[in-house]
Amino acid sequence: MLKPLEEMTATDYAEIGLKSGLEVHQQLRTNKKLFCRCPAGFYSDIYHAEILRHMRPTLSELGEYDGTALMEFKTRKNIIYQLNKASVCTYEMDDAPPFELNEEALDIALEIALLLKLNLVSELHIARKQYLDGSIPTGFQRTTILGVDGEIPFQNRKIRIVQLGLEEDACREVSDIGHVRTYRTDRLGMPLIEVVTYPDMRTPIEVAAVAQLIRQLTRSTGKVNRGIGAARQDVNVSIEGGTRVEIKGVARIPLIPRLVHNEAGRQQALLEIRHLIRSRGVKPDNFKPQFFEVTDLLKTTGYLPIKNQLNQDSKIKCVKLPYFKGILRYPTQPDTNFAKEISDRVRVIACLDNIPNIIHSDTDDETISSANWERIKKISGCNDRDALVIVWGDEQDSETAAQEIAIRASEAIIGVPSETRRALADGTTGFERILPGPDRMYPDTDLPPIPIFDQKIQQIRSQLPTPPWQCHEKYQQLGLTPQMIDELFLSERARIFDRIVNETSYDPIFVARFLTQQLKAIYRKRATAERIPEDVLSEVFKALAEQRIVREAVPLIVEQWLDKPTRPIVPVITNYAVRNRETVEKLISDLAEKVQLPGDRRRDQRFNHLMGVVMKTIRGRIQGKITAQLVEKYIIEKYG
Repeated sequence: MLKPLEEMTATDYAEIGLKSGLEVHQQLRTNKKLFCRCPAGFYSDIYHAEILRHMRPTLSELGEYDGTALMEFKTRKNIIYQLNKASVCTYEMDDAPPFELNEEALDIALEIALLLKLNLVSELHIARKQYLDGSIPTGFQRTTILGVDGEIPFQNRKIRIVQLGLEEDACREVSDIGHVRTYRTDRLGMPLIEVVTYPDMRTPIEVAAVAQLIRQLTRSTGKVNRGIGAARQDVNVSIEGGTRVEIKGVARIPLIPRLVHNEAGRQQALLEIRHLIRSRGVKPDNFKPQFFEVTDLLKTTGYLPIKNQLNQDSKIKCVKLPYFKGILRYPTQPDTNFAKEISDRVRVIACLDNIPNIIHSDTDDETISSANWERIKKISGCNDRDALVIVWGDEQDSETAAQEIAIRASEAIIGVPSETRRALADGTTGFERILPGPDRMYPDTDLPPIPIFDQKIQQIRSQLPTPPWQCHEKYQQLGLTPQMIDELFLSERARIFDRIVNETSYDPIFVARFLTQQLKAIYRKRATAERIPEDVLSEVFKALAEQRIVREAVPLIVEQWLDKPTRPIVPVITNYAVRNRETVEKLISDLAEKVQLPGDRRRDQRFNHLMGVVMKTIRGRIQGKITAQLVEKYIIEKYG
């Protein structure tokens, strides 16, 4: 096992040959979906109809089946789609041909492609990418490549970009239980870009940093969606002697380092397992798993996970794995051993998702009785070099499970299987599916090629935002902290920050602090989707720079404007115009007489009482420290 993440160095990762790349998916902020005219971003848990479908693989152009599609077909899933009539049409259900590609989405994708310095294609060709997990009702996703061979600067080197694709987003998964998987179709068809990097990252921290940089780049356009599910990262990981493994759908960048670290450790453990098995004389061509049915022997077992699931259609299968003694409890991830690799396959492919779904002879846990284990060992001819795995379910599921147990054990002799794995909350991963191959892609015959004209490219190029790596250097020179810089990009407020600072030359640290902290707090307190426009914020900070208002007035003006966002901002600013000292002194005197300050109180008590009364009237119209000085002056002159 590797050392803990916190103790690892770049040298440690270099010794195991860690390589990692990213596939960053980002929804684009458009009004309509990519290939139809349904609204994009209309999410609802209400649905008006359900459709049931079963997915079947199709042959590629070369007459081959994709391995992932065949794996999904073995699961025998019933796919249920929940449809809301406001966000889905016959196109999504493959009952109507696609509309023309959304030009708004294309322009945004081209803008991001130019920021990534990609070589743009002269003509788009739409392809179909096969998905048999049911996430797309048609069984395929329409996708196209806009550019290839780009780069972004990172530290003292370049991270190479393989390509940028534009494609349809998939459905939202509602549940996946047994042989029934349920999706909601509101997200389906929304425009999505995919930025693919080369495996140029060498440490887990670098992977997260590059993901953050790409996210900042896409958000710098101000034309991408935010929130849960709007941006997702697939992380590709391999070590020397291993193979590419894809960690699918990492929603939060801070999770990436531990996931990459643990996957590197898992691959190292699998290579150690391969060495251990082969040292026992086992090779792929002489490994012969054996299958036995032990239903009659265990039908009266007291072991509850089996007992509670037995019925007249149940079968209990036993798989003997020659020379696998001790392998099933070999650690592969934190608090995880090789047996979970097998359990995951059984859960996903045989749909036996009640855990535990297997038991094995290497375990120290209490399972079936020792007498039953001995009987099964005798029936199977198991000796002290072998391991047994028992699985149960209906006849077809248990048969599928037994075959998958043998397949996963066979793969252990080869090394690290190419897989797509799902990210788990504890930083480990679980099997999701076989890694797709090139046979899943084939041309789409419904849409003609789309030319990309130079005039469009030049127009988009002329309006490109400043790339985040250039802004980082400028912002650091202005005195902003790294946290402020990250917040500006991730909140998409870097552009308004630049505008305010350029137009007013006002204190950039105060501007950044307001945009990243106070404004966020205002939105959170109001719990509203209403956002203050850039032009309104610009007017407020112009007034501040011209000393027509004080700093304390800025959040008050914003909040008051948000109470009625259709009105002009100028009257609100005027309401908070700076008051001169004479006006405030008279106000203090008038208010003091009205509240009749008790003469027998201490000076600090009189001050606090009067200061509270005055600030209710004058807050935001003069600096607080000046108000405090004038209140203090009044107390001294009045009471001594």
